[in-house]
Formats: sequence, structure tokens, C-alpha cells
Amino acid sequence: MRAWFRGWLVILALVIAAGALGYLSTRQVWTADWSNGQRASLSQASRAVLARLHGPVKITSYARPGNDQRRQITAFIARYQRFKPDITLNFVDPSLDPAATRAAGITVNGELVIDYQGRQRLLPQIDERHLTNALESLARGGARIVAFVTGDGERGASGQQPADLGNFVGQLEKRGIRAVPLNFAQVPQVPQGTSVVVLASPLTALPTGAVQALVTYVRDGGNLLWLADPGSGDLGLASLADTLGIQKLPGVLVDGQGTALGLSDPRLVAVALYPPQAITQGFKLSTLFPQVAALAQTSMGSWKVSPILRSSAQSWSEREPIDDTHTSTIRYDADQGDTKGPLNFGLALTRLSPGPGHRQQRVVVIGDGDFLSNAFLGKGGNRAFGERVFNWLLGDDVLIGVPPRQAASVPLALTQGGLNLFTIVFLVALPILLALIGLILGWRRRRH
Repeated sequence: MRAWFRGWLVILALVIAAGALGYLSTRQVWTADWSNGQRASLSQASRAVLARLHGPVKITSYARPGNDQRRQITAFIARYQRFKPDITLNFVDPSLDPAATRAAGITVNGELVIDYQGRQRLLPQIDERHLTNALESLARGGARIVAFVTGDGERGASGQQPADLGNFVGQLEKRGIRAVPLNFAQVPQVPQGTSVVVLASPLTALPTGAVQALVTYVRDGGNLLWLADPGSGDLGLASLADTLGIQKLPGVLVDGQGTALGLSDPRLVAVALYPPQAITQGFKLSTLFPQVAALAQTSMGSWKVSPILRSSAQSWSEREPIDDTHTSTIRYDADQGDTKGPLNFGLALTRLSPGPGHRQQRVVVIGDGDFLSNAFLGKGGNRAFGERVFNWLLGDDVLIGVPPRQAASVPLALTQGGLNLFTIVFLVALPILLALIGLILGWRRRRH
């Protein structure tokens, strides 16, 4: 009787202990992420964005039932709910009310609608970078205005031609950034409330009034992105360059390193290593720049200048015109005025704004505009690098640290000898070993 009572007491103690552990698991959560690149957990940048959201966030997913998509979305949003429990997730079947689905702007099955303090964002692509960017834009409030200078042959912000920036600007607008044209033939100065002005590769000289308006905007503390292609002269922008204390070197940057990378045209500059700066911190993707003008600093002034793009030691700035049919014959020639590399072709400038509040003023000058064009945006990390540049110019430094979460590609390369070894081990030796073990076990059982 005593043994029977002791056995049931042990069972009761185990049940109580299991219940206590279950209760504690609802109060205390501990997770370990062993995935490659920690793809199953949030980055520090995403956690910082969540800390800026004061109040509940409502997420509605228009995903059809009957597949794994709802389960995947639930697991993905749960990562955010661990750090912000007042994020709620609801599902709507778009096939039950097609009219309401169209009215909400839903175009993709599984698309998310994010509501925060009366503001909404649509999220067709579900990953950490895009959701964190959407939450950041909601926390920021009103849309940031980015003005693209037009009227002098600049790249079109909404155009779909190969040289235009329409695809990249479309991605910015999905994050709540409002792109507007800025034609100085219609307005005498940069409008108030503009966050960044973009001067994207003009083809003709800007009028004196337009250049003066840009100089005044920079002198008053405005943020600027200047994409300066090679071979176009100063286009009347010498005073703007003097204000920034930089100059565009003559000629086209060519890089002999591209031959080792399989690039047939030496004017294609590939970059895999970046000078240290907030924009490039932790950036490990390769970028491709079709035709590049090298940049140099002419004066210190009040600016702090940091390079963000630099060519290799095998590069130089070629002064002579390059014929497309004879690109393999060009050589560095100091007597012709060629400038030996490595050379900077991307610069980030900062200083304390002269306006009220003395905020940090930011300017980026890059000697190429093609890398963000529709034709080259999908090459390597061009899109990601462009997003980092805009995040920095807009002051969204926290978003620069949101990494792309992708499974690393780990190819298995086997020689013929290795393949033969795998074949012998798994298709011959292992089946024979299992058969021998079975025979030995059967023989022993018959003996006993």
C-alpha cells in the first residue's frame, strides 16, 4: 500500500511540475535562433523601429484560406509581436468580398494592410526589410517629399525608359516617400517642406536661376543627391560644386579589375569593398556602375567629406574618348593626363545646418546615375545601395541597418572521385552492412 501511494505521489508531483512549467512558459519567453544569418529573428534595427511605435498596430492580411500562406504570415508577424504585444493580425478572405478588396487597393493574394494612428500602408512583399520600412514610415507621420529636378534632360522619376528611374522611385513611394517634379522654369526656388532634392544626370546646361536656386537651397541647409555622369562638362553647375568643395574629374573611370570578374567593358566598374561610412556599414553586396566620373575634394570648408564608393588600384580616369569596338586596347597614359586610381566616385558630405536647430545637413554626390536606372537597378546590390543612400539622406539611419534576410547559398561541389565514393558508401556498403546486421540479429534470436 505504501509503495502504491508513493508511486501515485510521484505521478502527481510530475503533473504539478509540468503544469508549473507550462504556466511559466506563458510568462517567460526565451528563444534561440540557429538559422543561417539569424533569419528567424528580428534585427536590432527592426526592434528600434518597434520602440518608436506608441500605440496599437493593426495588420490585416488578405490571404485566401486553405494553404500554408496564412500560417507563414502568422509565424512572421509573431516575431514582431514578441517585442510589441499590441500588434494584432486579422485575416480576410478576398474571394468573399471582391469589391471591398479592390477598394482597399489589394492586388496580391496575402497582401498586408497596416494601420497605425489613422494612417495606412500596403505591403505586397512580406519580409523584414519591407515591413520594418512600412512601420518606420507610419511612425514618421507625414510623407517625406523628394523633389526631382526636371526640365534639362534629367532622368525621369516616373519614366519607364531604360535610362529613367521609374522602378526605383516606385519602390520609394511604397514606403511613403512622395516624389514630386521640380522645374525651376515654373518655381523660383525649392519649395518649403522638401526633404531631399535630386539632381539626376542633366543633359543640358541648367539656367543660371536654377543653379542659383540649388546653391541657395544647399547654403540654407537642404539635403541633396547629385548624380553626375561623365563626359557632360560642368553644365553650368560649377558654383554648386564650389559650394560643396568638390569637382568632377575629366574623362571616364576605367577599371582593369573588371576583366578578372568577367566584365568585357572596362568602363563597367564593379565594387565589392566600400570605405567605412554610415551608408556602407555592414553592406556586403556587390554593385555595378556602367560609366563613372571620378570625384575629388577641392576644399575643406565647413563640410566633412567621407568617400562611400572607390575604384580599385587597377583603375584610372581615361581622358581619351573610348571607342566601343576597341575597349580592349586602352592603356593608362600619364602623359595624356590620365589620373591613376584608386579614385573616389561617391562622396557623402555632412555639416551642421546653418538654419534653426542646427540639424545635420547631408549631401551625396555620385559620379554615375545609370546604376539606379531601370536598365541596371536589378544588377547585384544596386537597389539596396540606392535605398541606403536615400535612408541616410532622409535621416532614417535605423533603416540602413535592416539586413536582407536570405538563406546563404552553399553549393556542394564533388569531384568524380568524391561522387564515386558516395555511390559506393550509400548504394553498396551501407545496404550490405544493414543486411549483415539483420542476419546477425536473426541468428542470435534463433540461438536463444
